[in-house]
Amino acid sequence: MNRVRFTVAAVALMVSFTGCAPSDQYGEPSKSTTTKEAAPVGNELTWQEAKAQAQAMELEIAKLIPEDKVVKIDQGKTGTLFSCSETQHNWNGATTVTLSKGTEPEPLVKAIEAQYQDSRFTIETDLSITGNYRVQLRSPDTAASYIIVRDDPNAIRIASGSACFTLPEGEYPRGDF
Repeated sequence: MNRVRFTVAAVALMVSFTGCAPSDQYGEPSKSTTTKEAAPVGNELTWQEAKAQAQAMELEIAKLIPEDKVVKIDQGKTGTLFSCSETQHNWNGATTVTLSKGTEPEPLVKAIEAQYQDSRFTIETDLSITGNYRVQLRSPDTAASYIIVRDDPNAIRIASGSACFTLPEGEYPRGDF
């Protein structure tokens, strides 16, 4: 039950951080770094492609954690869609990295942050509602977003929000994707 509550809280938090406009309309972060631009993604992106890109990035981030610190990597098979605008949505999911006993998550989260300095992402950091150091990687071109934060005492959660896309006409945006 705690995992469900955390997931709902993480998704709600992610929605507050993400959107399809690349401008910062969510308030000033405690730390922000502008980085190099990536190639723009067109509106022809399908939800399946957006999901695949987001999940691939979740795993890229997870694999930055040294293997000797990782017990397992658990990537969610499905996610949910959130509205970016009246016509577009983004896919939201998560991967949890369970760490070996005694491993402190915060230095690993900070090491992930360091890996993405001078990359295609804008980096924002703050403290989560539970007081844990949190890093958000956001693409200024696509508004794709990845939030990395300590989940449990021995886990790091990588929550993702894909680039925005248009659903095919008649496709209902609720349920698991």
